[in-house]
Amino acid sequence: MTKLRVGVLFGGRSGEHEVSLLSAASVLKAIDPKKYDITPIGITKEGRWVTATDATRLLNGQPASPPRALQAGDPETTPSAAVLARGESVIVPPVPSETKTGALVPFETDAHSVDLHAGAGPNSALSLDVIFPVLHGTFGEDGTIQGLFELAGIAYVGSGVLGSATGMDKDIMKSLFAAAKLPITKHVTFLRSEWEASPKKVIARLEAALRYPLFVKPANLGSSVGITKAHDRKELGPAIDIAAGYDRKIVVEQAVGGPRSRNKAGKARELEVAVLGNDNPQASVVGEIVPGKEFYDYEAKYLSEGSELIIPAKLTKAQTKEVQQMAIAAFRACDCSGLARVDFLMEPTSSSGKPGRIYLNEINTMPGFTSISMYPKLWAASGIAYPELIDRLISLALERRAEKDRTHYSR
Repeated sequence: MTKLRVGVLFGGRSGEHEVSLLSAASVLKAIDPKKYDITPIGITKEGRWVTATDATRLLNGQPASPPRALQAGDPETTPSAAVLARGESVIVPPVPSETKTGALVPFETDAHSVDLHAGAGPNSALSLDVIFPVLHGTFGEDGTIQGLFELAGIAYVGSGVLGSATGMDKDIMKSLFAAAKLPITKHVTFLRSEWEASPKKVIARLEAALRYPLFVKPANLGSSVGITKAHDRKELGPAIDIAAGYDRKIVVEQAVGGPRSRNKAGKARELEVAVLGNDNPQASVVGEIVPGKEFYDYEAKYLSEGSELIIPAKLTKAQTKEVQQMAIAAFRACDCSGLARVDFLMEPTSSSGKPGRIYLNEINTMPGFTSISMYPKLWAASGIAYPELIDRLISLALERRAEKDRTHYSR
C-alpha cells in the first residue's frame, strides 16, 4: 500500500508563530509514519520557507542555518538552484484537470525556495499529496495560504479561502453570525486610522454603545494575542493602542457578566465545542475553561498552569444540545470545512436561579493543536483519539479536494 505524502506546514509570520511550533510538534509526534511519509515545512518569522534540516531547527526554536559567504558563480548564489541541489524542493502533484501546464511557481527566499510545481515529473525532489497547515493567525489561518494551495490544486487540511478569511475577521464573522440569527455580544468595530485621527470621538462612540468592562481585540488574530480587558476609560485607551499594533481594524465587545465581572460570581462561563467535517459537520461534547487569570488570555492558554479544563462541561442536556447546534450553525455560516473550534460565553446564573443566556463568541478555523489543547481534548472525550483525529482531517482534506475537482472552470 502506497503511503500518502503529507507536508506539515508550521511557523509563519503571525504573532502566533510559537503556538504553531507547539501544535506542529504534537502533530509530527502523533502522526502515524506507517501510513504517511511526512515532510516538515517551516516558515520563519521573516517569511522564509525552509525544509529538511532548517525546518527541524525552526521547530526546535533554533534559527535557520545562517547564509554562507559565497563567491560569484557558486550555484548556491541562486536560491532555486541551491534548494534543488540539496533536494529540498517541495513539489505539488499534478492538478487533475485539463489545466495542467507544468509551470513552476517559485517562492524565492534569501537562501531557500519552495517550488510549487503543477505536474511533478521524474526529477521531482519531493511530491506531496496533502498539506497539513498547522498555521495560526495572519498569513496562515486567514485564507492567504489557502489561496496558494487552491492555485496549486493540492489537498489541504482545514477551511478554504472564504471560510478561513471569515473565520479570522471577527467583524465579518459577527456579521455572518447575526445574519444566521445566532446570539452574539454587543460590539463596535472601528479602524486604526479613526483611532489615530480622533481618539476622543472613538471613546465617546464606544461608551455610548457599550458598558464596561470591555474586551478590546484586533479583528484579525487569534490565541488571545493583543486582547485586553478594559474595566474603565483609563484602561480603554492603552488597550486600543495594543490592539491597533496588531491590526488596522479593532473590535470592542461588551463583556458578558456585567459590571461585577471582576468578581468570580459575575464572570461569564467560557464554553468551547470542537467541530469536525465538511458538508455534514459533527460537534463534540462541550468543554468549559475556568481561567487561572481574569480571562483566558495568551499566558493562561500556553504559559501558566492555573487554568482548568472541564470536559464535559456541567450543563443540562438542553443546554448541551443548544451549544452543539449553535456550533454547527456557526461552522456553516462561515462556510468552514475540516475543523473548527467554536467558543461561547454563558451568563452567570441569576440570584433567582435562572440560567444565563448563551452567546456565540467566535470560531477558530485552525485552533491550537497541541496535546493539551482544547480541540483534540474535546474529540478525545467524544471517542476520537489524537492520531485518529489526524487521520480524519487528512481524509476530509482529500474529500474536499475531490469535491473541488468536480467543478468546471472553463466552458
